[in-house]
Parts: sequence; C-alpha cells; structure tokens
Amino acid sequence: MTQYLPIVVMLVLGALFASGSFVASGLFAPRRPHRAKSAPYECGIVPRSEVAERFPVRFYLVAMIFIIFDIEIIFLYPFAAAAGALGTFGVIEIATFALVVFIAFAYLVANGALSWGPKRGASVDTRVAHRVDLGELTASMVRGGRG
Repeated sequence: MTQYLPIVVMLVLGALFASGSFVASGLFAPRRPHRAKSAPYECGIVPRSEVAERFPVRFYLVAMIFIIFDIEIIFLYPFAAAAGALGTFGVIEIATFALVVFIAFAYLVANGALSWGPKRGASVDTRVAHRVDLGELTASMVRGGRG
C-alpha cells in the first residue's frame, strides 16, 4: 500500500488545486458585465452575418481514420525494434494486424469515406458570402461595436 501513497497524494493535491482554482476564480474575479463582452467574438472579427455552417461529419470521419492509422504506425515501431527476437510468430501477428487494418481501409475507400467533393446528385450551394468592408469593420471595432 505504501507504494501507491505518492500517487494518491498527487491525485489529492491535483483535485485540491483544481477545485481551489475554480473557487478562487469565482470569489476574486472582477464582475463588470458589458454588452460588448457578451457579444459573439471570433478571431477579432465582429460577426455581421449568420453563424457559419458546421463542419460536415465527413471531416470528423477522416480525422478518426487518420487517428486509426497513426495508432497502427505506433504499433509497428515496437515490432520493428524487436523483429529479430519475435521470429516467425511476430511476422505472422504483425501481418494479421496490418491485414485487418488494410481491409478496414479498403472498405472505407470503397464507401467513399475519403471523398471530399460533393456527393453525387447533391445540389451545389450557391449562396454568396456577405462581404464586409475592412475599414468599416475596423472602425466599428474601435468604437466598441457601435456603428
């Protein structure tokens, strides 16, 4: 049990620090509400139009596929380091692992998971983005959003 004492102490200290930070922030933070502070803000640009559309789900699927292949590469490094010691068994195991991942990749490619273009038969969105004069935008930001 004494082996785990340092880990328990660090967990308790971490929890105390985290909760203490939240409590101190709530007690000591200045509260000066203002209309400009509660307005939507992104990258220093005051929004003039509707919120942008969400990323398509395909974007997240491709990101997850990328993570899966990163994990495969991470598993290949130890095999490469110990390939001589593992012998035939290791080669068979890593070939099986790579085959399973390759089959999954072939399935994804066959279903169009890596296709970024519009889907076949889908209409192209022809909405025109709102153009904002940079000088007007900067002037409105300096005046505090009024204008």
